[in-house]
Order: sequence, then structure tokens, then C-alpha cells
Amino acid sequence: MEGAKSYAWRRALIWVLIFLKVEGYFVDITYVEDAVAKGAVCLDGSPPAYHLSPGFGSGVNNWLVQIEGGGWCNNVTTCLARKVTRLGSSKQMVKQLAFSGILSNTPPLNPDFYNWNKVKVRYCDGSSFTGDVERVDPVTNLHYRGARVWLAIMEDLLARGMDKAENALLSGCSAGGLTSLLHCDNFRALLPTGANVKCLSDAGYFINVKDITGTAHIAAFFDDVVTTHGSAKNLPSFCTSRMALGLCLFPQYLVQQIQTPLFILNAAYDSWQIKNILAPGVADPHGTWHDCKLDIKQCSSSQLQIMQGFRTEFLDVLAELGSSSSRGMFINSCYAHCQSEMQETWLASNSPMLQNTTIGKAVGDWFYGRSAFQKIDCPYPCDSTCHNRIFEDYSAA
Repeated sequence: MEGAKSYAWRRALIWVLIFLKVEGYFVDITYVEDAVAKGAVCLDGSPPAYHLSPGFGSGVNNWLVQIEGGGWCNNVTTCLARKVTRLGSSKQMVKQLAFSGILSNTPPLNPDFYNWNKVKVRYCDGSSFTGDVERVDPVTNLHYRGARVWLAIMEDLLARGMDKAENALLSGCSAGGLTSLLHCDNFRALLPTGANVKCLSDAGYFINVKDITGTAHIAAFFDDVVTTHGSAKNLPSFCTSRMALGLCLFPQYLVQQIQTPLFILNAAYDSWQIKNILAPGVADPHGTWHDCKLDIKQCSSSQLQIMQGFRTEFLDVLAELGSSSSRGMFINSCYAHCQSEMQETWLASNSPMLQNTTIGKAVGDWFYGRSAFQKIDCPYPCDSTCHNRIFEDYSAA
């Protein structure tokens, strides 16, 4: 059995490497060493890091800053566990990272951003870059310094030429997509007054809904994140002054106040939100949702009905934003999470589409003002272009 698993793993790795050779490229890591003196460090105290692919040709003064995703830690226990991984320590990060999708440097695969300066900011603080606690407990040696990390990396990029940006896009996936919302206006304020600056949130529109038992699980979790990381002072005051602090990590309470043009890319049946917000393990002790969460095709009719209800709540939240012409929106009915960083979902011959438009084209048209794009898909299972995620059953390993 182990031999078969090993063979399957090696075969999968070979295919990944072949795919990257054709449609991706590797970019070296850069450590922001001087950030340590400012206390701008990862959870374990190591320096923050990013990967930079320099722009060329007409893109030399254009900047795409992509924030890595990876969830959050909400207490000492989960932050200690995170501290010994790449999501809490730059010591654990790979020295090279594959760039593809929105980070591709190949014109046919990424026509609007291929020759820009492209940055992948590594995520090692566990608070979507909002935390800042001065004291470091000598027992745990945990550093809650996400807000300082954000600023240190931005300062380093500005010194490398981003201060001359003519076009700039702050983007991110998952917790990085939330980061791109939380820091959107701040990012705009750092750049030249005349620059064309916009933000893209990919799978970062987490909504405040109760789980299948009626428990406000995610709201309590976000409240713990804010408390643990001391995030309150780095969240928008218009939100923190009028509601519980943890709620100010939910985009639905923030986005209406964001002044910078914004594009929201999200699956209406976001697989992370289904697995961790709607039906988290704590709400499903008998594993009734186990197979459904691994593969939407395994969901029962009653489970699909609950997921349709989730979609309705998601769309109701989006409807509250209105229809500002500066906002873009690509909401497909796929069981997916993060669609901008993989070539197959960003822009390829069989990519997901809405009204015959790929995600890559929709974002490019919106950024350059060629055409507005605000499309919402019909309900599952109507969309035949979806790349629905099928997850490995790690519990059986």
C-alpha cells in the first residue's frame, strides 16, 4: 500500500514539474533583514520575506503585489503550532517559489501583467498583517507583529522602485485576499498620487454566517484572532468604533468604506468557507459532511440545499455593496478556493468563464478600464466551466 502511495506521489510530482516547466517559473526569496531591528518579524522572530520578479519593457514601472494566503492562528496553542512552519517562520520557507497565473511572465498566459514587477509576499504572522503586540513572552517567544511586517515589506519595495509606480495592483488569495482588502487604501496612500492603483481580493470575502448547528463559529474565531494579535488598533476605526472587534475582519463590514477601486473574485461555494465556516469539524462530530466537503459531487440533496442557502447568504452580503462602476466582480458557482494563482483557472483554454470571459481577461479589462465586469453565476451545477476542487482524504491516510 505504501509503495503504491509513494509511486502515485512521485507521478503527481513529475506532472507538477512538467506543468511548471511549461507554464511557470521559479523566483528566488528575498529576506528583509533590516526589518528585525524594527521588530517587524514572523511569529518566531525571523525576518519577513518575499519573492520579486523584476518588471521589464513597458512594465518596468508597474507593480503587482500578491499576498500569500494560509489562514490564521487564534491563540497561543495554534500560533505555536504555526511558528514551526513556513506560515510562522521564514526559516521554513522554500528558497524559490513557482510563479504562474496572475504572476506568469508569458504574454499569452497573462497578457495584462506579464511584464510587471511581480511580488509574492510571504505570510508568516497569522493575522492577515494586522497584529502588533510589543511584549514577547519569553516562554513562547511568539511575536505578534503582522502590521509591522506589512509596513517593513512595503518600505523595502518602495526603495526598490515601487515609489515610481505608474500602475499597481494589490492582490492576494484567501487570508491574503482579506489582507488586500484590509490594506487596500493604505497601499494606495503609499504610492505616487497620479498612479493607477487598484486591489483584487481572491477568495478573501469571508462572510459572517452561522455553522450547520447554528453556532457563530467563525465570528468567535475571528474575535480570538484580534485579541491574540492585538489587531484592534490596526483595523478600520469606522468599524471598531461601532461593533465587536472580531467582526472587523469580515469584508462585509469594511468594503463599503474602501475608496480604492476593488475587484472581488470568489466562488459562491467557496470550498474553504464550506469546510471551515459552514460545516467545520466541531459542528460535525460524526463526520456526516466528510465526503461532501472532499467532493461536492458526493453531497446529499439536503447538504446541497444547505450549500445553496450559503450561496444565497453570500450573494445577499455582496448585494449590500451596491453597483459602483469602480468595482469589479467575478462570482462563479464553483466549489473552489483561490483562482488567480493557478494558470488553469486564471487564463487557459479550459479556464472557468462567466459570459465567455476568463478570470484573467475580466480582471485585466477592469484594471485598464477597457470594460466593466460585474457578473454572478447561476446556481450549482449549471456552470460546466468550473474547476471544482476534489480534496485528498487525509483522515484515511
